Amino acid sequence: MATGVLEEYGTRQRLLNSDRLLAGALIAPAIIYIVALMGVPFVLSIYYSLSDVTTGGTDAPFVGLANFRALVGDPTFQQTLYNTFLLSGMTLLVVLVLGTIQAELLIRSFRGKWLVRFLILLPWTAPVSLSVIGWLWMFDSIFSPIDWSLREAGLLGHPGALLGPATNLYWLGSGGLPMASIILVNVWRILPLGTVIVLAGLNSIPREVEEQALIDGAGYFRRLFQITLPMMLPIFGIAVLFTFVFTFTDMVLVYILTRGGPANSTHVLTTLAFFTGVQGGSLGQGAAVALFMFPVLTALSAIVLLLIRRREV
Repeated sequence: MATGVLEEYGTRQRLLNSDRLLAGALIAPAIIYIVALMGVPFVLSIYYSLSDVTTGGTDAPFVGLANFRALVGDPTFQQTLYNTFLLSGMTLLVVLVLGTIQAELLIRSFRGKWLVRFLILLPWTAPVSLSVIGWLWMFDSIFSPIDWSLREAGLLGHPGALLGPATNLYWLGSGGLPMASIILVNVWRILPLGTVIVLAGLNSIPREVEEQALIDGAGYFRRLFQITLPMMLPIFGIAVLFTFVFTFTDMVLVYILTRGGPANSTHVLTTLAFFTGVQGGSLGQGAAVALFMFPVLTALSAIVLLLIRRREV
């Protein structure tokens, strides 16, 4: 009896002292969370994309790749795919340029630096929906303060004006302005993140390298292109990855500003998937639209991470 109790006590102590068991217990909640909230919906979306399931019934007849073939020939989907890459690419380009300029300014010492940092970070800290609703008012077709400023400056609202004789530009409903407005708001929203990432990279460059370059007589642009930018490439890779993923997977911006209009001209993949699958009731086609993002984001992430790893080596 005593021997059995001792063996049970020894087994319990070995389990309590096991590092492998502790590691499994600590990582199990994360694995369950990822599988439940990401793995199951992902597998379900693949299943839906290969079927003709709708929100009006429980039947899911298998249709193979018919949903994908229908999307490839759909002009609305082609325009949506173009808009998604245009929005992501332009946002990425502007954020990298402006973020680097802002980070170069913020790394220097000047009076009121904390206030400037606060104002730059403010768009990132505000709720997305609230800030976009504010921009919706800025782009109002009648009471837009931007149009009022342009009229007061003499650039709009009279014959011969640079921006036309109309009293308003109709930012969200005329020509290419809706897509340009969406890009502008997206840049405004993501620029703080890009600035912080680049600023962290600039602070990580050893001061000895900069000081040695100054002693050797290197000017600003020589230090920028031969020291700063090459050493910042891994940081730029992180900024590229975050900017692209955040822009590619966001639907709040387009949903609030234009809802994909006018005439489906500003849809991105996320909004088209939502309007097709949820509001339109065609879950199969909606899932197929959403799955177009997966290979692009996977390939981009793999390439950027591989380049960062090679650069670090």
